[in-house]
Parts: sequence; structure tokens; C-alpha cells
Amino acid sequence: MSYKSLKEGSLDAPTRHAIDWKSDDFYDEGRINSELERVFDICHTCRRCVSLCNSFPSLFDLIDESETMEVDGVSKADYKKVVDECYLCDICYLTKCPYVPPHEWNVDFPHLMLRAKAASFRKGETSLRDKIITSTKVVGNLAGLPVVAPIVNVLNKNSVTRNVLEKTLGIHKEAPLPKYHSNKFLKQKGLTKNPNLDRTSQDEKIAVFVTCYGNVNSPRLVEDMVSVFELSGLSVSIINSNECCGMPKYELGDLPSVAEFAERNLKKMKPFIEADYKITAPIPSCVLMYRKELPLMFPDDENIKNLSEAMVDPFELLMNLHKQGKFNTNFINQLGNVAYHAPCHQRVQNIGPKTKEVLELIPGTKVSLIERCSGHDGTYAVKKESYPSAKKICRPVVTAIDKSETDHFVSDCPMAFDLIEQGTRKKSEFSSAFGVLRYAYGVQNEK
Repeated sequence: MSYKSLKEGSLDAPTRHAIDWKSDDFYDEGRINSELERVFDICHTCRRCVSLCNSFPSLFDLIDESETMEVDGVSKADYKKVVDECYLCDICYLTKCPYVPPHEWNVDFPHLMLRAKAASFRKGETSLRDKIITSTKVVGNLAGLPVVAPIVNVLNKNSVTRNVLEKTLGIHKEAPLPKYHSNKFLKQKGLTKNPNLDRTSQDEKIAVFVTCYGNVNSPRLVEDMVSVFELSGLSVSIINSNECCGMPKYELGDLPSVAEFAERNLKKMKPFIEADYKITAPIPSCVLMYRKELPLMFPDDENIKNLSEAMVDPFELLMNLHKQGKFNTNFINQLGNVAYHAPCHQRVQNIGPKTKEVLELIPGTKVSLIERCSGHDGTYAVKKESYPSAKKICRPVVTAIDKSETDHFVSDCPMAFDLIEQGTRKKSEFSSAFGVLRYAYGVQNEK
């Protein structure tokens, strides 16, 4: 017997296989159930991930309450209970599981959950509620109309309206919902269809993919980010696209829609890539989508590969500038104690705590890093059935902030921040690291 077959776990760097989503076998219910049973049995004998999302406690409860107390005692109809609790954060794959590829057991729990979700979507089993709340651009464009936006924002805080939403659409009445802005970021910029590209400069050039969320729900975040880039002398261009990155539909299993978004965005991004721009976005999930997930859906697409290589986390970019001696460290205001929440989709990019490193360059600033899931997942924390679980997952983050002597708490994910802020006793003047960074430069801003 070879040593390889005797290995308890793997110390090798995790790798991933391409997602074979265009194959009929990918959606075959029998094949999926067989793979779910195999992986669930491995998870059952390990249980290292029990403290992460609610998928694993749900699985282990099903096993422990079955007649055999093994996976073979669990009804395959109940597998869906486990799949529905997974929101593809990838933390189990990257940080906990010792059996991910290249280990011979080949466990990729999130991508298996994705496969099961995709099969359910193809069979028409996805609810209308889930289709609506993942149509972020459509909802944002409607709710962000000049007359509509203030009305929507008021109604989202009205108890009567929220009770109706819970009863009709299954959106939890206490879940924090994003604000909508009629003065959208792209509207403020008044962009033309043809970008003015700098094709000659050898300096670092940045193209900002605003994202649908940044455009309608959090234009201040994008403004703060662009301001910080410009303060460091970067040549900043704005990609004239308010398309969704595709992550909400990806988490739903609607892979054809992901492909459509990718095609539309690539058309807008390609000129910047060809002009040697780095591309970034204000939301970690959007960066991850194009950097890691999309190349696995299109492993042979050279354009997608080029986009992936051009995509960079914004704080990774700033730290690279710092290493080159080009980052502006002429800070005016100290920050004191900052509690920084690192979102899962930033952590799984495997770049290290770059946001923390940047903030610590500010004199008189101490940063406490919180590497725990907020439980939000974009849609998970707004659903009636999963909001209580989201709050439970978020509790350690809230506890860490409440126990800290912090002057500010921030997150790279605005949705995560909203859920954390709802739970904590403390308030923060700023929600994002770019907000506090802009303040440190002495530039007036607001939450």
C-alpha cells in the first residue's frame, strides 16, 4: 500500500476542479445524491466544520437522529436541508477541511452544494422569493428611481410593511435591508459609453467596477474608495457598468444567468484589460466572483483568464503600492482602536489581512482583526427561515466588538456591516475601511 493511500489528511495547498456546468451529468440527480452521500459520510466521520455555517449541524443532526446513526439512515429527500444552509462562503474548503483536492478523497463541499443548487434550479424548484431577491440589478433599478427610493427606504423600516413582506415573500421582518439611492454613483459621474483610456502611462492604472450594489445601495462606499485611490496618485477610471457580478445568482444555482452577466461585464471590462489596467471592486464577493469562481466555470476562455488576472482586491492593491513606496501615508487624523471584520469572500481570496495592514499604517491606530463569518451571505440573512441562523452565526462577531475598547468598527462588506451593527450595542461613525481611511487623510466624508 502506498503512503498516499494512508494519509490522514493533506498539507498540500487546496486546488479546485473546473465546474462542469454545461454537462448533463452535472445535473443528474442520481449522480448528485451518490456524491452527496459519499461526502456527507466523510464529513460525518470528521466533524471539524461543525462551528462554521449551519449546513454541518443540520447534517450531523440528521445523521444522529436517524435509525442507523449513519449517513445511510438519512433520507435523500432531507439532503436538501443541508444544501439550503450552505451559502458558498468557501471557508470550510479553504481553512478547515483536510480532504480537499489534491487529497484523494477529493472533497469540495461548497462546489458540491453549488451542483445540487444548480440541479434544483434547472428543475424549477427555486422559489419566486429567491429569484426576486437575487435579481439585484432589476430590484435596484426599480427601487432606486428618484420618486421610488425614499418611499422604499421608509417602507423598509415600517413594521406593517415588513410584516406583509414576511407573509408574502418570506423576507424576515427584522432583517436589515439595504438603502436605495436615486443619486446613483454612475449617475453622479455622468459617464459616456466610450471610456477615455490611458494606453501610454507606465504607472499603476485602476479601473473600478462599481457593481450594482455600489451603484444603487452604497454609492458613498465607491466614492470613498475612488477618493483614497486618487489621494495616492493612481489613475482611476470608472467602468460604465451597473451589471451584477453574478454572485447572487451563483449562490442560487442559476449558472446560465451568471454566464450572461459575465458576458455583458466582460465587454465593458475588456478595453481596460487590453490597456493594462488593474480592475477592482468595492465588494469582496464581486472581486472573488471574477478572480476565482468565474475562471472555474470557463476554464478554457482566455478572456475570462485575462479578467481574472487583472482583478485585484482594493486593499491588496494599496499594500502593493506601499511596498513600492508609492502609497500616500500623509495621514492627518489618528483612528485609535479599530475593530475590523474580514468578510469570508475576502478571506478566501487567500491574500492575507490586507485591509488590516493598510489601516495599521495610520499613526495612532490599533486594529483588532475579527475573522468570523457575519452570517449575512447577501440573501441568507434576509430570508424568514434563515435569518435566526444568520444572527446566531453573527453573534461571535458582535460579542467581540461589544467586548472591545473600539473607537470604530468596520467591514469590507457593507451587508455584513449592517447585520453586525444591528446586533452590537456600539455605533460606528463609518461603516467601511475606506470611510475611516478617507477620514485619516483629513478628507470630509460621512457614513
